[in-house]
Amino acid sequence: METAEFIHVLDREGRSLADAAAQAGPDAKVPTCPDWQVGDLLRHTGAVHRWATSFVAEGNPSFRPFDEAPDLVGDALLDWFREGHRRLVGTLSDAPSDVQCWHFLPAPSPLAFWARRQAHETAVHRVDAESARGRAPEEIAGDFSAGFAADGIDELLRGFHARAKSRVRTAEPRVLRVRATDTADAVWTVRLSSEPPVTERDSEGEADCEVSGPAALLYLALWNRSPLPAVTGDDTLATLWREQSAVG
Repeated sequence: METAEFIHVLDREGRSLADAAAQAGPDAKVPTCPDWQVGDLLRHTGAVHRWATSFVAEGNPSFRPFDEAPDLVGDALLDWFREGHRRLVGTLSDAPSDVQCWHFLPAPSPLAFWARRQAHETAVHRVDAESARGRAPEEIAGDFSAGFAADGIDELLRGFHARAKSRVRTAEPRVLRVRATDTADAVWTVRLSSEPPVTERDSEGEADCEVSGPAALLYLALWNRSPLPAVTGDDTLATLWREQSAVG
């Protein structure tokens, strides 16, 4: 996907997140994030949006932590979220393609990284907002294209879980395969060990466990928003993923 496509998805998903949050209400529980209410979701995602904006808008070359979200409630909190989302979309849309700033996963450029990362960040949290108003993640999965979902799987497996922070590890070498059944060439081989996972986009060799299904369902399942569509082989590796793959 191109950077402009990610920005379009970010724009759409942020608007949908705000609409779903408004319908659910700030005190509604978020089933996909059991410790959160909708207000927490808005504060978190709004803070992330402003954090991302700051790097691109200021050309900041170094890491900086999130700013604390303001103690707002009700319509004021929704307005704060919407304003930050609009500014992020505008900043990414207007930024020069060669803007230089800090980013934390491999990417063709910092701008490509932030557009992709914030599109997926916002899409996953839109699912959370929808769940708070009673929509099942399996129903929401139909809103995502197979290409976007496969890209999100790739970012998760070959980006986040290639880092030393990943806790998806095994005492002995094991192989987990992830297969999107509706997308050509969307197969990943995840080699697990006591070190961070090593993932290649291929289907070579035997696997101890395979998780498979339509790309959009896999996308939400691997982000722990819904059950894994299908598991074959050693299901302890699927359990390991569910218990240890959360990204902080």
